[in-house]
Amino acid sequence: MSQADQFPATDPAVYEEYKSKWSEIPQDEQGWLTRAREVAAVLAQDAVKRDQENKSPAAEVALLKHSGLLKILGPKKYGGGEQPWNVGYKVIREVAKADGSIGMLLGYHLLWSRTADIVGTTEQSDRFDKLVLTNNYFVGGAVNPRDNDLRISVDGEGIVFNGAKHFNTGGVVSDLTVLEGVVDGTTDHIFAVVPSQQAGIQFAHNWHNIGLRLTESGGVKIDNVRAPWADALGWDAVEHKPLPNVLQIHWGSLLLPVIQLVFGNFYLGIAIGALEYASKYTVANTRAWPFGGDSKQSPTEEFYILERYGNFFAHLRAAEALADRAGDQLAAAFAGHGSDHTKLTAEERGEVAEWVASVKVVATDVGLRVTSGVFEVTGSRATSLKVGLDRYWRDLRTHTLHDPVAYKNRELGRYALLGEIPQPTWYT
Repeated sequence: MSQADQFPATDPAVYEEYKSKWSEIPQDEQGWLTRAREVAAVLAQDAVKRDQENKSPAAEVALLKHSGLLKILGPKKYGGGEQPWNVGYKVIREVAKADGSIGMLLGYHLLWSRTADIVGTTEQSDRFDKLVLTNNYFVGGAVNPRDNDLRISVDGEGIVFNGAKHFNTGGVVSDLTVLEGVVDGTTDHIFAVVPSQQAGIQFAHNWHNIGLRLTESGGVKIDNVRAPWADALGWDAVEHKPLPNVLQIHWGSLLLPVIQLVFGNFYLGIAIGALEYASKYTVANTRAWPFGGDSKQSPTEEFYILERYGNFFAHLRAAEALADRAGDQLAAAFAGHGSDHTKLTAEERGEVAEWVASVKVVATDVGLRVTSGVFEVTGSRATSLKVGLDRYWRDLRTHTLHDPVAYKNRELGRYALLGEIPQPTWYT
């Protein structure tokens, strides 16, 4: 049996027309949001079918490449959009409205494709940008902190990674993979970017979960994967030691708020998408209830239906405003300090982290309430598999278990009550 038979994938050829249609990337924020909505419209056409078929998203990644969305944050000199993170977050949200899996893949790519900005040197960041943008690469990452760290040994002029991770989002369909591990005999961590399609990266193809089914978030074994010292992000390639000014703790730890806000934004996109999808169904298919003593001719006249939609809409608007504010705070941190990483204080970093934590809490609470509550205003027939309304809740429920939101609430409580900023961790 061939690998194609064992692990079926969607066919990239189905989106080939968009390669020429989107031959130019947008030039401003509104243009990027328009492009993201166009991508979402394409994905929405068969989102239910693709979710149920559960194939590896080769075609969907090709669509993201054709659209230029993978390049939104990169520098213009290499063909990128050079947009700030707050615009990137809005684009993630738009795509996730139509397909949570692809919104998630886009979000993870944007994080991993900018990793060298945060933990690398200026030269490494520039070199990585050129590699990713000129080749229009999609980047995945095998960095799951709940597992044991990958082991890094030193071999001649390079470093060698070994180990395994239970989760590796997008790796199967990626061009490059971010690895992270600890050097043998030390507590020193190293990030490096390596080609995904090599013998030493062995994907388990075991992502068979209830939600986010098209993210290829299964396990991976890393077996003697090599990288040159020049690609050890933030390390001196001659002295083989970390550069303290580059890996300055407050700046380097921004990597975590960046990814946590990716989460919050695709959560919101999924929840907003659920409300929009449900509202179309209600208008077209839901029937008014004739046994309540106040019979209506149409479901859009039913008080309880109007009340629920209004309440969901208000809370999602508030959550979006919060997410936008947090995105602005994060973008300002990047813009305000530029290449001078040492100026970012613990207090500034902590303030950004608590805006992000607030989004995570609110998006989780509201998102789960909306994605389950829409069934109350669509009716029993909306539970049909052909309707596919369940995918929104399944997607959101799956990823909101990534790290317990209760700890974000506690963190925010200590900040609000005691004025304590959070200590950077792999999840804060």
